[in-house]
Amino acid sequence: MAAGDQHSVTLQGIELPYVRKGSGRTLVMLHGGGGPVAAMPFADLLAERFDVVAPIHPGFAGTEIPEHFDNIHDLKFLYLDFMDALGIRDAVLMGFSMGGWAAAEIAVMTTERLSKLILVDAVGIKPGDRERRDIPDVFATPPPELVKLTWHDPAKAPDLGALDDAGLAMVAANRVALALYTWDPYMHNPKLPGLLHRVRIPTLLIWGASDRLVTPAYGEAYLRLLPDARLVVIPEAGHAPQAEQPRAFVEHVRAFAA
Repeated sequence: MAAGDQHSVTLQGIELPYVRKGSGRTLVMLHGGGGPVAAMPFADLLAERFDVVAPIHPGFAGTEIPEHFDNIHDLKFLYLDFMDALGIRDAVLMGFSMGGWAAAEIAVMTTERLSKLILVDAVGIKPGDRERRDIPDVFATPPPELVKLTWHDPAKAPDLGALDDAGLAMVAANRVALALYTWDPYMHNPKLPGLLHRVRIPTLLIWGASDRLVTPAYGEAYLRLLPDARLVVIPEAGHAPQAEQPRAFVEHVRAFAA
């Protein structure tokens, strides 16, 4: 990322950093629990056609968690304010995993500033009954097993062993923030399935075929709940198709958003 891509805006007493790069139709990206994604190759490919705007959730990448934040709905209202502050209109809103949940919550609340929605291996709903765990417990799963659940090719996963103490501390802080936003109840809003009919804009669901954490069947459950949606499943990709198959991922986004 070039230094010129980095900005910040103060909202609700929070200094919110964000990356903005490229030109064209505005594409707002909400990252998942792994942290910011704007420096990844797929984001640069998207910036060739889009005005990419990628905020960093409070608590991630070394930022502080505001004292009054305690769940995903705090992110929802923060990003509604964020789009107001930047004067964003006619945007494509794209969210990854936890960020997909936040994006769905935003679109349920209002699509005033949005034209299309993209959910990538998103959490947020609970297709099964209360006795069935739809998503494995990421906080209790040993890291080697979590890599197998989330990556088609585990060799492409980030090597935590190569991180220095500061890098490991940031990973740990990201996990704390992820728990804050997604723990109670775990990875879903019980009311969201009954509200998704309010998403009255075209929606693209992108899933990795090898995602064993949030499986393509979970994406099919989202598909049944949204009024104007389609699902594409990318082969040889896990929970982060944008990382494992960046070109295929970008082609689907470009075709949908055109």
